[in-house]
Amino acid sequence: MLERLKQLEVEALTEVSNVPGLKELNDLRIKYLGKKGPIQEVMKNMKDMDPEERKSVGQISNQVKAVISQEIETKKEALEAEAIALQLANETIDVTLPGRMPAIGTIHPLQAILSELEELFIAMGYTVEEGPEVEWDHYNFELLNLPKGHPARDMQDSFYITEESLLRTHTSPVQARTLLAAKGKGPIKIICPGKVYRRDDDDATHSHQFTQIEGLVIGEDITMADLKGTLLELVRKMFGADREIRLRPSFFPFTEPSVEVDVTCSKCNGSGCSICKGTGWIEILGAGMVHPNVLEMSGFDSKKYQGFAFGIGAERIAMLKHGIEDIRNFYTNDLRFIAQFK
Repeated sequence: MLERLKQLEVEALTEVSNVPGLKELNDLRIKYLGKKGPIQEVMKNMKDMDPEERKSVGQISNQVKAVISQEIETKKEALEAEAIALQLANETIDVTLPGRMPAIGTIHPLQAILSELEELFIAMGYTVEEGPEVEWDHYNFELLNLPKGHPARDMQDSFYITEESLLRTHTSPVQARTLLAAKGKGPIKIICPGKVYRRDDDDATHSHQFTQIEGLVIGEDITMADLKGTLLELVRKMFGADREIRLRPSFFPFTEPSVEVDVTCSKCNGSGCSICKGTGWIEILGAGMVHPNVLEMSGFDSKKYQGFAFGIGAERIAMLKHGIEDIRNFYTNDLRFIAQFK
């Protein structure tokens, strides 16, 4: 019996020393120290021994079990340490490698245009005013010299919600609200950016929703020269310092006189090309001197105060500035399009 126990000890220690992993080590623990293991089988036969032999075999059995258990525990600690070292080696961060840049969004081209224009006009002493997109007919039309039944209303193609409310067709109602709030006292210098809505068929150059920036200046001795100087500064800021403008007579119910404003073509520099249809000029906005009726309806003395107003389409500016051919690109949520303007 004693020989068998010593043999089991040697076999167990040899296998433990060569075991490759924790799973195999646990299998060895069960094999030698489990209830069905060979050491336990030896101890079952102790009942047939005389007292002295039983005592001796019992002591040796306990010693063998203790030696094997201690060796298994030592081997377990070594294998766990190796596993941790391997894991650390595999998960080591090489701090010399370049970091992974997170995906960063970019400013929408329309918002970039709005920011540029706001920066320009704020530097010129203007303030930025906003108003509701669902507007009363009174502010959207009547206070702008467009009474009910006026033929120019047909040009607006409005989205009416009720007989007296609609989606605003321009940001001019913000100007009307600002004039009323001033209670007949100038000066006023504001720009009004925002979305506007008109019933239009969407195509490459038209949209039922677009972004407009309107400007209004009211004061004493304001002239057409002030308007032209402001628009020239605007054009050179957006398209380049060598750009020129021209004013052509036009009609808007809320300004008199009214003008369409053209800028020299940036591709041909005014000599004529396919972009400007051979004219050398590209239309960009409408403007004019504030109509006396608009001033009077808002409580201003039109003999004391004069002013000018202008309206810019942000999409129009962005398309000309960046060579964008389809206005729908601004609204179709294609990140590939937006990513070009980082």
